Amino acid sequence: MITTETLTKYIQQAMPDASVSVTDRTGTMDHFNIRVVSDAFKGKNLLDRHRLVYSALAEPMKDGRIHALEIKAETTDGV
Repeated sequence: MITTETLTKYIQQAMPDASVSVTDRTGTMDHFNIRVVSDAFKGKNLLDRHRLVYSALAEPMKDGRIHALEIKAETTDGV
């Protein structure tokens, strides 16, 4: 189990400019929808954007605190 605040911190450590919104999908604190808005995504395709997010969340993914993750990754200009 991991809190939405902790997930936000992991992402903001990797992407300090990121605006992060996390929703617990099931109430079990291990299935999440995450929306990340950051200029770190500029010039990157969808796969590379998701890789950045997964990289930032590597520790809780590896230890099982995150079971499922749905990611929306955008730049500040909405792309």
